[in-house]
Amino acid sequence: MALKDIKTKIKATERTHKVTRAMEAVSAVKMRKTQQSALAGRPYARAALSILARLSGSSDVTRHPLASVRKIEKIALVILTSDKGLAGALNSGVIKAAVEAVAPYETAAVTVYAYGKKGEDFFARRGYRVARAFENKKDIVELRVMEELSEELSREFVSEAYDEVLVAYSNFKSTFEQAPTVRHLLPLTQADVEQLVKDIVPVKGKWSELKPIESPAAYTIEPGDADVLGYLVPRLVSVSLYHLLLEAKASEHSARMVAMKNASDKSKEVAHDLTRLFNKIRQAGITREVSEIVSGREALAT
Repeated sequence: MALKDIKTKIKATERTHKVTRAMEAVSAVKMRKTQQSALAGRPYARAALSILARLSGSSDVTRHPLASVRKIEKIALVILTSDKGLAGALNSGVIKAAVEAVAPYETAAVTVYAYGKKGEDFFARRGYRVARAFENKKDIVELRVMEELSEELSREFVSEAYDEVLVAYSNFKSTFEQAPTVRHLLPLTQADVEQLVKDIVPVKGKWSELKPIESPAAYTIEPGDADVLGYLVPRLVSVSLYHLLLEAKASEHSARMVAMKNASDKSKEVAHDLTRLFNKIRQAGITREVSEIVSGREALAT
């Protein structure tokens, strides 16, 4: 390889390093903001979901239309991915988990609600019906969009258009760990609520010491069961969906920051190796030229 080519590659690698370092810094700032939003929303989500856990002792909850458990023939899949790349295996992990969740069902029995271009494109190319698709380019999470989506899903579930609603997303564990997860959104069941509340509590930090929720055998509801549950249960669906999107956003920026950090480290390593190769070839050339000069002088001297 010529020295000029190596020097060109070194400069190109250094430019790449500057770009990845800048993207790493931007992702770090966005990650901290989304982490703060997700962690700030966890106590509220936990408190809201704990209400359902406490009300689970009442038989009125199990008779609510959104808690109706029936034979699963038609399902709705909400998949939360991003419109942007450079986030490692984040989107592919979520898509893989979603595919495994809907694998037992026929394609015609699955309706997809895609929040993010990656998930929409994947399922649309494979013949699944995409009922609604949302862009996921903004860093902020709009509660209004999640409320509209939860209202539509709840309405379709009550009308028995779907027998089950699943949500595939990336669960934020830590900066370096995001777990692809599929959650049951509807019907609302005690087991799913307990698992969601359990996952909300982080491994470390302020809220890591929260105790498990204990639901009583019975619960008195005022002013009336129908009035309270008619407002509460749909609201819990919206809160759950909104919180899952917050988790997905935090996971996206964390994964992108880690991916850009790895790219920065690798580009720095490549530039270092190329520089060593450049110096080695240049030194070999200098040594060869010196040897030729010495040999020529000795030949002239004889």
